[in-house]
Parts: sequence; structure tokens; C-alpha cells
Amino acid sequence: MDIKAPYLLFLGEAADALAAKTSIGVAQWRPEKCLGQVRLPGCKADAGVPDMDVREAARKGAKTMIVGVVNRGGVISPAWSKVLLDALAAGLDLASGLHNRLSDVPEIAAAAKKHGRNLFDVRHPDREFPIATGMRRSGKRVLTVGTDCSIGKMYTSLALEKALKALGVKATFRATGQTGILIAGSGWSIDAIVSDFVAGAVETLSPAGPADHWDVIEGQGSLFHPSYAGVTLALIHGAQADALVMCHEPGRPHMRGLPHYKLPRIEDCIAVNVAHARLTNPKAKCIGVSLNTSKMTPKAAERALKSLADRLGLPVEDPSRTGVAKLAKKLARI
Repeated sequence: MDIKAPYLLFLGEAADALAAKTSIGVAQWRPEKCLGQVRLPGCKADAGVPDMDVREAARKGAKTMIVGVVNRGGVISPAWSKVLLDALAAGLDLASGLHNRLSDVPEIAAAAKKHGRNLFDVRHPDREFPIATGMRRSGKRVLTVGTDCSIGKMYTSLALEKALKALGVKATFRATGQTGILIAGSGWSIDAIVSDFVAGAVETLSPAGPADHWDVIEGQGSLFHPSYAGVTLALIHGAQADALVMCHEPGRPHMRGLPHYKLPRIEDCIAVNVAHARLTNPKAKCIGVSLNTSKMTPKAAERALKSLADRLGLPVEDPSRTGVAKLAKKLARI
């Protein structure tokens, strides 16, 4: 997928920031691509960009309206129809990460055809993928992995890309989930790919590259999560990563959605991830930890970062509190 910027962000009637996290994430990580936002009456979220209607956005150069809001069931709401149709009529493409496809809504599909616009359903890949080969590829790759799901892998990946570029190192964020794709403007939502082809899709996502270039590949799931370990394993094999960054949230009581499963010890999680990564890259290693301390006080977070760094003998950082400069510098030396 090649989603064209600048973007107009659609927040709909989002009840809170969490419901609009996709729009907010795009505005946070790609502010230079965001012209404005559309909010319906009752919207309680704000992506921090100017409010404008679709015609104003089109006049100012917007190319794509991103449907960056989720509702119950993750479906395209009939209440959004007028704005979506107006955007197509104004000359904008539409991009959505929701479960149902824009192209499956008859009036939207008809309007897109009439106005010659593109519909991007980023959760649904629009091509076929090869079976993975495991053959060595040039270039460098770092993959974010985690002790659990929804623990900060995308945020960490984006922070690493930014920090590497700040050091003058060539780096590209490679998105593997719908929000990441909308931030990057390209990528594959690997949880929607048939299992036999996931590793091959990741090889396609991160092809051979220059020797001095880092692909920062967004991780998904966890090898210790019974629901999603299969996706994680295929991603690890396809990534052929030179380096892993482990993502973890201290104090999380259990695996997401599974109260009967405790989180693994981080040492065990690192060991298992590295062992599997070495199937396709025998030199793979974990170079540090990204700690999500968002639920901790500043002092508690500081103690947790230092304690885990001392325990593991690795750099431990929180992208939102400390940044990831230590992790980026370690990658730059590889």
C-alpha cells in the first residue's frame, strides 16, 4: 500500500482519546504529514491539529483522509457516511484500519469509482505473498518483541527510528499493524495474512538493503501469549533480525485478556526470543529493553529502569520518559 500524504484525520464522534488513538498516533509521529482533523458533534478527542472540513483540506493539498477512529466492533459507522462521501467527492482517497472494508460499503465503493479515488483497507493486504526462504538479506534489522501484547512495540519502533536518524544513521520504520501502516504510509497488517505466508510477507516488507541502513520492524504479539504466539514466531523468522529490543510493562498482572496466564520472567522471554531469532540469523541478540512505565510515578519509574538495567546488564529505557538514545547508540555500533 502507498498511502499519499498530506493527511486529513477523521476522529468521528470518538468518546475519548483511546477511541481516536490511530489519528492521535499519526499526528504524534508524522505531524509534518497532517493538515487537519474532522470531528463530528460529541467528539471528545483531539489530535492537536486544526479542525477543518474536507473541502478546505482538499484546497490546502490533502491527499488522503484517514479514518483514525474505532467504535464498538471496529466497523464503518453509517453516521460517518456523509463525511466519507464528501471526502471522495472533494478528491481525497480514504484509508481505514477497521475490520470491515471501505470497499464493501456499496455507496463508498461507488463514489470512489465515480471520482477515481483509492480506498485503502490497511488491515486487509491487497496482494499475495511468497513462502519465506530464510535466505540471508543485506542490510540491518532490529525487531521489537514483547513479554505481552499491547505493551509498546510500535511506540518503541517509531522512537528507535527517530533516534537513529538523529544520530545520522539511515533507518526506516517497517509497519506490521494497521495503526503503524497509517503512520508510515505503507506496510502489511500481518495478523490478516494466512499463516503460511506471514514470514514471507515480512521478508517482502524488509527486503535486501544497503549495509549501513537499519530497518526497524514493528513487532506483534508475544511468544508467551497463547492466542498470538504463532504470529510472533513467523514475524521473528521473517524479520531475520540482527538485534531484538524487548518491550515490557512492570507490574502488569497477567497476559492481556488472559487472567489465568501470568507474564513470563523477562530473562526467560529474552532467551526464548533470541533462540528463535537465531534460526534465520545465527548472530541475533537482544541489545536492550524498552520499559513501559506509564502507570508508575516518576520516582518508581526511575528505580524500575535502573534496577532492571543492573539485573540484565543491558540498556533499559522508557521511550516516553527517557527516550531511546542508549538503545539507538548501541544499534549504531553494530
